[in-house]
This record gives sequence, structure tokens and C-alpha cells, in this order.
Amino acid sequence: MGPESFKSHAAAPRAAQRAAFAHAIGIDEAMIERLVDRFYARVREDALLAPVFAAKIADWEPHLRQMYAFWSSVVLGTGRYHGRPMPKHAPLPVCGDHFDRWLALFEATAREVCPPRAAEIFIERARRIAASLEYAIALTRGADLAPGERLGEP
Repeated sequence: MGPESFKSHAAAPRAAQRAAFAHAIGIDEAMIERLVDRFYARVREDALLAPVFAAKIADWEPHLRQMYAFWSSVVLGTGRYHGRPMPKHAPLPVCGDHFDRWLALFEATAREVCPPRAAEIFIERARRIAASLEYAIALTRGADLAPGERLGEP
């Protein structure tokens, strides 16, 4: 067994356990779709985030479908998402303020749409995803963020 297949094999039980827990507290595809739909409706109305998204997304339906698959994979371990988010996000004109706003909107939406335990799962994963993306974008710009340091203006 090679390193990649071992890594995949080792991750499978964790993903199954995570999915079973998510299902046990009520997370399902319908909840994911409600969360994604309401969150991106807010994004499209937000003064800071809307221009960034509007510059890249003309047809929202494919993006929303991709986000359903993304969150299904992240929270339920379905493996439905097969994209590569970094190449799409790296060139965006964003800074730490954009990530803060994205998280604030996401967290508020998760708390409104989901029961408390489910909301916390989404929020915890969103925070990790945002931190990872922010750090990776900084690296593509030639910066190496120290702990607690934020992404500056592009």
C-alpha cells in the first residue's frame, strides 16, 4: 500500500465517524442547501463581499451546486466535491477584512439555520477553511503569515 492509499485508507474511518455524528445531530443535505442558499443570499447583498463575488460569478446556480457538494463533503464526508479551491481563490482581491466578514456572515447564518450543535460543526469547519485559505493566499503573494497575522491588501 503506497503512502496516498494508506492516507486515504486511514482517513476513511474518521470520515465515516464524522458523517455518523453529523447525521445523528440532524445535519443532512437539505440543511446544507438551506445554509448555503441563505448565506450566499447575504453575501450578494453585503457591501464588502458582494463586489468580489460579482466580479467572478455571473450565474449563481452552478456555484451554489458546487457549494452544496463542498459542504456535503466537508461535513458529511460524502466526497461529492472534486474541485480545487485554491487556484480560484488565490487571485481574488481580498484581505483579512474579507475573511472576517465572510466568517461573521457564515456564523450568523449557521446559527439561524441550524440547531446549536450542528451550527458549531459548520462554524468550526468554516473557521479552519478560512484560516487555511487566507494563509495559502498570503503564500501565493509571497508573504508568510505569522500566527495571528492577517492577510494584507492585495
